[in-house]
Formats: sequence, C-alpha cells, structure tokens
Amino acid sequence: MTIPELENLVRVGQVKSEPCAQSEFDGLLRAGSTAMADARNAALAPQSRFALAYNAAHAFALAAVRWHGYRSHNRYIVFQALPHTLGLGAQITRVLSKAHQLRNLAEYEGHFDVDRESLADLMSAVEQLRIGVAKLGPVPRA
Repeated sequence: MTIPELENLVRVGQVKSEPCAQSEFDGLLRAGSTAMADARNAALAPQSRFALAYNAAHAFALAAVRWHGYRSHNRYIVFQALPHTLGLGAQITRVLSKAHQLRNLAEYEGHFDVDRESLADLMSAVEQLRIGVAKLGPVPRA
C-alpha cells in the first residue's frame, strides 16, 4: 500500500520502500506494549516513565510505518507520518514532537525536566497509537 506523502520521502532518500515481515511488526508491538506497561509504574521516576513512554510511542509509530511497507531510521519522521499511516490528528503529532524535543534535550544536552502534564499527554498519545496500530491487522502480503 503506497502513501503519496511517504513516496515523496522515498524519492528524496528520507524513507525506504521495504515490505514488512509479520514477525517484525509483532516484535514492535510487543516492544511498545512492554515499554508502556513499565511506563505506567508510578514507583519509577517521572524521567524514566517518560523515556519508556517515548520508546513505546516510537515502537508503535514505526510499526505503523512498517505495516505500510516503509522504513525510516529517523524517529521524527515516523511521528510526522502518523496522519498518513494511522489517520491521527495534529494534536497527537504535536505531543510527540514535544516529547521528541524533550528526549533530545535529555540525550544530547543532559537537560531532562519532565512535568506531570507532559508525561500524561505522552501516555495518552501512546494509548491512541496503540489502538490505531492494533486496528491495522495482519501485515499485508507484498
């Protein structure tokens, strides 16, 4: 299944067209579900919960891109593709964009300040991603 916006990214080398194996898709769903289950653990520090929820978001967003037959190694692109891969709105994309910025500040600059609202917004967005990816069903045959 081709998506015009992702085909444009293929043409400029930002995304590859590559069939997805069911086992890869299933592994991404398991990784996202496990990370999200751990992110719900209130005994963990907010920074840890945020990192786990962010990783769950990436796993689910990548699963959606892969299900459609594309591959990207750029986290931001898989989040930006969500309106096309899962039909999710701009609100989800904004939450994930903010989470990506916070993650980058933590990873590359050592600055990691997570407030409760950002964590709650991210966890809500991840749940919407999980539901959307679950609705995709089995990976289409190439």
